Amino acid sequence: MSTAATSGAAPGYGGQEPAGEATVLRMLLGAQLRRLREAAEMPAEKAGYEIRASRSKISRMETGRVGLKLRDIEDLLTLYGVTGEKERDKVLSLARRSREREWWTQYTDILPGWFETYLGLESAATSIRSFESQFVPGLFQTEAYARAVTRLGHQTAPAEEIERRVGLRLKRQELLVRRQPPRIWAVMDEAVLRRSIGGAPVMRAQLERLVEAARRPGVTLQVVPFACGGHAAASGSFSILRFAERDLPDVVYLEQLTSALYLDQRADVEHYLEVADQLSGEALPQAETALFIQQVAQETGSAAR
Repeated sequence: MSTAATSGAAPGYGGQEPAGEATVLRMLLGAQLRRLREAAEMPAEKAGYEIRASRSKISRMETGRVGLKLRDIEDLLTLYGVTGEKERDKVLSLARRSREREWWTQYTDILPGWFETYLGLESAATSIRSFESQFVPGLFQTEAYARAVTRLGHQTAPAEEIERRVGLRLKRQELLVRRQPPRIWAVMDEAVLRRSIGGAPVMRAQLERLVEAARRPGVTLQVVPFACGGHAAASGSFSILRFAERDLPDVVYLEQLTSALYLDQRADVEHYLEVADQLSGEALPQAETALFIQQVAQETGSAAR
C-alpha cells in the first residue's frame, strides 16, 4: 500500500534473494498448528486457555501474524496429542527457523507492529494486486515523492526521523529486482496522477517513473479515468497478496491511519478479487495507461513552467 504512513519505493538495486522467509515459515507453522488443533477437535478458546492466552492469540498464531514461543508450541503439541518425538521435532524445527530476523527489524523504532506483518507478506508474495485511490503505489514511488508523502503523515517529525522513514520505504523496492520478483498488478484512480504531491517537478519525475515501471516484465499498471464515473472501490485502497505455498491463503490488506486489517477468509478474498476484476475491466489497458500517464506528465511539466 502507499499511504502517508507506509508507502515507499526506491531506484533500482542489485538482484537480491527473496526476503520474507521467516514470515512464510510462521504462516506455514500456523497452518500446521491449526490442522493439528482441528484434528484434535479442540476449540480455539480452550487451546488459548491452556497456554495462558486468548482465542485471539491462537488466531494470530495460526495465521502467522505473531512470533511463536517454543514453550507455547510445545504445550500446544502436547494438548493436541502430538507426542511422537519425530513429529514434534519437525514442528519445533520449523518454529526455530521462523524466528530468524528479517531486514526490517532494524527499523523497529519507527515501524508499527501492524505494518511489520505487511512487510513480511509483501516480501513473501508471488503476486500483489492492488488498487490505489490517493497515492502512487509504494513500490513505484521516487525518493522525492516518497519523502513528500512521508512528511504528510509525520508533519512534526524531525528531519532525521523523516529520512529514516524514507530509508525504510526505499528498501522495500529491492523485491522488484530480485531474481524472482512478485507479479505486480496495480490499478490507480486518475486522482493519483492529478494530486500534486511535493510540487510539479516532483510529480513530473514521479509520473515518468510510472511510465518506466509499466515497461518492467511482470508489472501491469492501469488507470481508472474520471470519465468512468464511480467505481466499485470508491471506499478506498486495498492489496491482495498471493503466495506460492499451497497451504497459505490469499490475504487482503486494508490500511487505516493507525492500524490495518488482514482478511484471509475465502468469502472476503473472493469479494475483493471480484472488485479488482471489475476495476481492471473499467480501467484503461496497459498500453493506453502508459500514454495517459505520459500526457498527464506533459501537462504537469507545462504547468510548472
